[in-house]
Amino acid sequence: MKKALLNSRSALALGHDVVAAAVAWYGAYLLRFNFELPPEHQAVMLQTLWLALPLQAAAFISFGLYRGTWRFASVLDLKRILLTVTVSAVVLVALLFMLSTTFRVPRSVLILDPILLILMMGGSRFVYRAIKEHQLYGAHLRRGEPVVIFGAGAAAMSLVKDLAQSAQWRVVGLLDDDETMHGREILGVKVQGSIASLPKVAARFSVGHVIIAMPSAHHQERRKALELANQLGLEVLTVPSIDDLMSGRLNISQIRRVDVEDLLGRDAVDLDNSGLQGLIQGHAVLVSGAGGSIGSELCRQVIKFKPSTLICLDISEFALYQLEQALAGTSTRLVYVVGDVKNAARLNHLLAKHQPKVVFHAAAYKHVPLMENENVSEAFNNNVLGTYTLANACKDAGVDKFVLVSTDKAVNPTNVMGASKRIAEIYVQSLYKKLQAEGNDVTKFITTRFGNVLGSNGSVIPLFVSQLKEGKPLTVTDPNMTRFLMSLEDSVDLVLYAFTHGQQGDIFVTRYLGKGEHIHTPCKVR
Repeated sequence: MKKALLNSRSALALGHDVVAAAVAWYGAYLLRFNFELPPEHQAVMLQTLWLALPLQAAAFISFGLYRGTWRFASVLDLKRILLTVTVSAVVLVALLFMLSTTFRVPRSVLILDPILLILMMGGSRFVYRAIKEHQLYGAHLRRGEPVVIFGAGAAAMSLVKDLAQSAQWRVVGLLDDDETMHGREILGVKVQGSIASLPKVAARFSVGHVIIAMPSAHHQERRKALELANQLGLEVLTVPSIDDLMSGRLNISQIRRVDVEDLLGRDAVDLDNSGLQGLIQGHAVLVSGAGGSIGSELCRQVIKFKPSTLICLDISEFALYQLEQALAGTSTRLVYVVGDVKNAARLNHLLAKHQPKVVFHAAAYKHVPLMENENVSEAFNNNVLGTYTLANACKDAGVDKFVLVSTDKAVNPTNVMGASKRIAEIYVQSLYKKLQAEGNDVTKFITTRFGNVLGSNGSVIPLFVSQLKEGKPLTVTDPNMTRFLMSLEDSVDLVLYAFTHGQQGDIFVTRYLGKGEHIHTPCKVR
């Protein structure tokens, strides 16, 4: 605390609190005697004041009241003041009790003094903060662009608080279907009504933007709100997903435009991955193709289950660099390896050194048009020979489980990418059968297939979005084609589900359950 006292602002704050303590002590006496203080009690008041002030000043310093700044005074500061004043009051009462023959202080004074002191110390801090915020942000409240927020929960409250400090936005109202919230205020912003009342509210306040702040709401609710805003020609923004907020990757104030994932048409798949903790925690895990879209998301989710080591293998140096930046700060030991899954010597050394219990093989060439014609040999080399080399290396190293990330295009393949992945599947199955025949099936080989993944590298969706922005026609192969899309998180959930529940030689695919239900759930076919 000595360093804090050398700071002029901390010394000024301490001086304020000491003056407040003196005023509170004098004020308690005035209230006790109805503002007519008898001379004999005035003398006692002055004598005991010199006992109370050093004691309270020492308590203020000891309890760290000057670690924060008044500009950002909060409930935590108020709690600290309450504790400090209470403790100092108890000690003061004990001292006065021991000195009762010398000083006779009225009991009501001992009760009134801490109350007055808490009000003065806490009140001055919050008044100072209010003045500062008005000076800094008061003008913004009148100049910002009017915006309506969908939602009146915790996310909306955090958003209102953050946007109050923004010169760009001015929150004019909240809309929520919870009728118990209608007419109430959140941080000074009124809940104007239900989401259906948007046309009236938008016209009243000349609103051009809407922010959807319902990260944990069902997809149907978010989609309904989005469609209503689009009908009125309003620009729609949204807050990060609840997973991003809980993981700490994003802040509530990082509003963004609505992505295609927000329009997926269903809620996320909820799979039973309860056994993952026991299978991964404390063990080494290797992910090939770790710099890719599927591989990087696999790494993020595997880290949640606390492996002892996560080995991230990719042939792309830049992709590994990006992954390293994204995973910085985690407590798990991370090993970034630039290497080729077709390099047997490199793989054998890597597996012998780190001895992973589990290997997720996500390295592959998967862009269908590019793998045709001029790149057939590369598709075969990477997807088939790469799987062959890594699978054999895992078998020789005694890896417990090898999970091949495959594709639905391997079912009756009509293109090079699908055919190469199907050959990889067949080899993995034949390898397990060979091991079974030899009575040496230590390594379990499992395959999981899924379809079109939103946000994956080479996905057609970013191309469509780009074409729409530029006013170009969509390059649709066949207008009668139906695509069943899944999010990146869902696809990795399915890989982890297959890893948890798969047995030797199993192949998992995703199946369509019907409109309005989860499109993708795991189904074992082998």
